[in-house]
Amino acid sequence: MKYPTALEDLIECFSHLPSVGKKTAERYALYCLTHMDEADIVDFSNALIGITKDIHICTSCGNLAEGDLCDICKDSSRNHKQVLVVENVKDLFTIEKINSYRGVYHVLNGAISFSKGISINDLNIEPLIDRVKNKEIDEIILATNATLEGETTARYLKELLNTYPINITRIAHGLPVGGDLSYADEMTVLKAFEGRREY
Repeated sequence: MKYPTALEDLIECFSHLPSVGKKTAERYALYCLTHMDEADIVDFSNALIGITKDIHICTSCGNLAEGDLCDICKDSSRNHKQVLVVENVKDLFTIEKINSYRGVYHVLNGAISFSKGISINDLNIEPLIDRVKNKEIDEIILATNATLEGETTARYLKELLNTYPINITRIAHGLPVGGDLSYADEMTVLKAFEGRREY
């Protein structure tokens, strides 16, 4: 026996979300039906519609914005000569929560991945090159993830930007605070050695 078509459609929509399987999607859909009143459902629907109408991509850095530029790019108190390059918007917000970085960002919208068919042409690289060519940047901080894809992307960007008179740095990766060396994988230990400094 199948659920009514409208409920099946909602289950299908929820199942497209990352890490949401069929059973979880079914639970979400049934919760909406049985626990949310019409006003809540309208608010939920309007919020979904709102993100497609009211949220844009910043024309300068690729962050989320409500206009042409995001709040960070519009902030004159930030150091616009220092650009931290991240893979996605979630990484940007993670760094912002630390509340210590005062430069601006560039969001790549992914990382080079041959297994997933993601090439350099799929990433938001061209606007970054334009900013460098226009001499708007003094330092680029590469903050891609410490994965094979993240490392490949960071190395590609370094090679691409090496011809310009800018400082290119890479965030350190290594052992977490409170971490046990014996539990760390080889890549983490390698990055810890590469990122060592005078003590």
